[in-house]
Amino acid sequence: MQTPNAHRPAPLPGPSQPSLLDRLARARPAVRSDTVLALVSLFWLASANRPFLSAALHSRAFDTWADWLFAGALAGLLFAVHFLLLALVCNRWTIRPLLTVLLIASAAAIHFMSAYGVHLDPSMLRNMLRTHPGEAVELLTISLLRDLCLFGVLPAAMLWTVTLRTDPLGKAAGWRLLAIAAALLGTVALLLAIMQPFSSLMRNQRELRYLITPANWMWSLSSVLIEDSQTAAASIRPIGLDARLGERLNASSRPLVVVLVVGETARAANWGLNGYARDTTPGLRAREVINFSHVSSCGTNTEVSLPCMFAPVGRRAYDEKRIRGEESLLHVLARAGVATHWRDNQSGCKGVCRGLPQSEVRTLEEGRLCNNGRCLDEGLLHQLDTLIAPTSPASLIVLHQLGNHGPSYFRRYPSAFERFVPACREDDLARCALPDIVNAYDNALLYTDAVLSRLIDHLRQAESQYDSVMIYVSDHGESLGERGLFLHGLPYAIAPSEQTRVPMVMWLSKHAPDALQVDPDCLRARAEAPISHDHLFHTVAGLYDLQTALYEPGLDLTRACRRPGRGDAPR
Repeated sequence: MQTPNAHRPAPLPGPSQPSLLDRLARARPAVRSDTVLALVSLFWLASANRPFLSAALHSRAFDTWADWLFAGALAGLLFAVHFLLLALVCNRWTIRPLLTVLLIASAAAIHFMSAYGVHLDPSMLRNMLRTHPGEAVELLTISLLRDLCLFGVLPAAMLWTVTLRTDPLGKAAGWRLLAIAAALLGTVALLLAIMQPFSSLMRNQRELRYLITPANWMWSLSSVLIEDSQTAAASIRPIGLDARLGERLNASSRPLVVVLVVGETARAANWGLNGYARDTTPGLRAREVINFSHVSSCGTNTEVSLPCMFAPVGRRAYDEKRIRGEESLLHVLARAGVATHWRDNQSGCKGVCRGLPQSEVRTLEEGRLCNNGRCLDEGLLHQLDTLIAPTSPASLIVLHQLGNHGPSYFRRYPSAFERFVPACREDDLARCALPDIVNAYDNALLYTDAVLSRLIDHLRQAESQYDSVMIYVSDHGESLGERGLFLHGLPYAIAPSEQTRVPMVMWLSKHAPDALQVDPDCLRARAEAPISHDHLFHTVAGLYDLQTALYEPGLDLTRACRRPGRGDAPR
C-alpha cells in the first residue's frame, strides 16, 4: 500500500540563504575614495595636530572674533593640506595599503612628539634613521604600543572594512579633480582670510611647520633621502691639502698623544664641576682638570653635532651640505702625519672617520661589559695603548661614548654607580617621577666621571713614554622634563639651554705643558669664558702645531696661553 505522499513531486530548489559573512559584506558602507581621504584628514586634524594648534594658538585669548576666525581657518588649512597630499598620491588601487602605512607611521610620530616634545624636522628624521638598533629597542615601550594601536592600527583596520565605490574611471577622475579644485580654492580663501597673522607666525616661528603631522615627517623624510642620495653620489672633497706638522712637535723628545673623548647627551646643568648641587664629577675634581664651564654645542643631536664639531667652519658658518661633503679634522691630521684612530661605542662616526682606522667596543670581546649589543663605556679603554702608533711623532685617539643616551639612563652604568636613588629603571620615562629620572641621569654622569678618571690615570702612568692631553666634550645636552620636554633634538633656534649647553674638560700630563709651551694656569683662568664646539677643530690643530690655512688662531683655546718657543711667535 502506497502512502499519500509517494508520488508528490520534490519541491523546486529556492534561493540559498546568505551566509553571515555575506550579510556583513553587504552591510558595509560603500563610499568614494575621496570621502575616505577626507575622513582620514579630519582624523589627523583631531588626533595628530594638537601640538601644532596648541603652539600656534598659545598667545591668543579668544576674546575676539578674530581669534576664533584664525583658529578655524588654521584648522581648515591643516585639513586641506593633508587632503591635497593624499589626493595626489592615492587612487582606488593604492588607497588602502598606502593609508595603512601613513596611519601607522603617523601614529609613531604622534607618540614621539607628545611623549618627548620633539619636532620632526629633517635633522631629527636623519637622527632617527641612524639610531643604533639597541637604542631603538629601548624606545619600544607600552605607551608606544598603545599609541600605535589607537592612532594607527585601529583606524587602518576600519579602513579595510569599508567598501570603496568603483565608479567608472572617467567619473572617478572627475570627482577627484573636483575635490582637488575645492581643496585648492578653500586653501587660497583661508590663506587670504588670515594672511597677515599666519605669515607672521610662520616667519617668526619657522619651527612650527615641523609640528604639522603627517606633513612634517613626510617632508623631512623626503628631504633626508634626497640629500643622502646626493651626498652618496658626490665625492668627499679633500680639505687641508697644505697641512703639515710644525717645528714644536719635531723638537719634542716624546711623542704627543691626544685622546679626545666625545661624550653623549651630557648636559652642563648637571655637571658637578659647573657648580651643580650634586657632585657628579668627584674623580675629575680630584685630578684637577681644566673645566670649561660655558660651552655651547653645534647642534641638539648627534647627526648634526658630530660632523660639525670636527669641521673647520662649525656653527658660526653652519652649512650642513658643505660639512657632510668635506673631510674632517681627522683626515687633515692624518694627511699631516698624525696617526688617528676612532673607537666607537655608539652609532658610528657619522662620516668623520670615513676611510680611517676605526674599531667598535662590541667587537672587542668584552663580554662582561656588553649586553644585547650595548656596551658600557669602560670598553673604550680596552688595550688603549695598542691604538698609539709607536713610530709616529703624534697620535689622535677619539673615543665616542654611549654616555647618557636616553631614555634608558639606568642602562648606561653598572649597579655600583647607582648612588642617587630611587632611580628610574624604565625605558618609558612616562612611568617614572621626574626626580627619579634625574637620579638615573646623574648616576650615568657619575659613571662617565669614573671612566674619564681611569683614562687620566692610565695616561699618567705612561708619562715617561709620551706626552698626553685628554679632552672631553659632549655632543649635545638633554631635557629632563623642563617645560614638558624630554631627550633632545629640538630645532636649535628654539632649543632650551639644557640641550645646547655641554660640559668640557681638558687634562695635560706632567711634561705636556712644556712640550706644548702652554701655561695651564692661564688656561684655567680663561676657562670661564663662553666658548663653543667651533673651538674644537682649531684647538686640537693648535696642540699639534698644525700648519694649514684652515687653522684660525683666534679659535684655538691654547693660543693665548702659549709661551713663546720654537715655532711660535711671541704673544
